[in-house]
Formats: sequence, structure tokens, C-alpha cells
Amino acid sequence: MIELKYFERSDFRQLIDWIDTPQFLLQWGGTAFEYPLTENQLDKYKENANGNKSETLIYKIIDKETGNTIGHISLGKIDRRNKSARVGKVLIGDKNSRGKGIGQQMIKEVLIIAFEELQLHRVSLGVFDFNSSAIACYEKAGFIKEGLLRETGKNGEEYWSFWEMSILENEWLQINNA
Repeated sequence: MIELKYFERSDFRQLIDWIDTPQFLLQWGGTAFEYPLTENQLDKYKENANGNKSETLIYKIIDKETGNTIGHISLGKIDRRNKSARVGKVLIGDKNSRGKGIGQQMIKEVLIIAFEELQLHRVSLGVFDFNSSAIACYEKAGFIKEGLLRETGKNGEEYWSFWEMSILENEWLQINNA
């Protein structure tokens, strides 16, 4: 089991250590960050997050059994008027925790915050088309592919495409009351 706790400055070093290549940084943070990831970039990322009216909530993932931080996730672009938000920065940084259903638990916990605490109507995310394990995780959680955005991310001389996915409040309720 896992627990989401607010991401703090004391967590910066571990996240920086996990993001060890430019390609991995692009997958994790999109174009909002430059390699190598630095504390200054993370200060800016965290600057207006985690307040009552914040547009971004940033979490570290704690393994309840060990107490260790094993991952990271955010709920951003929170639009209280239109009742929507976007999941991002999903990472299971501890390689020993991968393949154990942690990603599924992370998504479920962040959707509880989105739909039950914030009472949102829609949650979206984007995932590169080659990340089949993440796509399967999101689909299992109830996300539906809306469309493929072709060649939107540039990695060196190569362009990457990604799936835009979402889940609506009624779909969340249907899955969780079944």
C-alpha cells in the first residue's frame, strides 16, 4: 500500500537522482524542464503548489510498509470553474517497486483527490505512445484514449507522439461503485 504526501524541498535530491537521462526527463516532465534537472527548476515547479487554491498539487509516493519515498505524481491545471485537472509527472522512481501495481494505486489515489475531495468532473493526461505499460495502467484505471497527438515531443532528431486520455466523474463513479 502507498500514501500520497506533499512533495517538499527535502525530496528534490531523490527526484533529481531518478531523472538520469534527457529522454527520461522529457517523458516525466515534458518540455517544462531542461536536462539536467536542478533544484532551481524544482523550486519553480513547486513555487505555487499545494495550497488550498493552488492550480497544482504535487505529491511524493510513500511505501507504507517501509516508509520510503518510491515515486512522484502531480495533479495540475486544476480548473475549479470547469471542474477539470490533469495528471502528470507520474514516476515510480524506485526500480524495485516497479511491476507491483504501484502505478495503479498512485492513479487511484490521485483520482480520489480529484473526484472526491476536489469534486472535479474531468481528469486528463498525456502519455507517449510507446509507453505501453503506462497506457495499460491508465486504461485499467478507467482512462479512455481521446486521440493521438502526432509527433509533439522532440527528442534529439526524433519526434514522439502521445495519447491524450481522460476519465469523467460518472465513469469514475461507475468503476468505484461496481
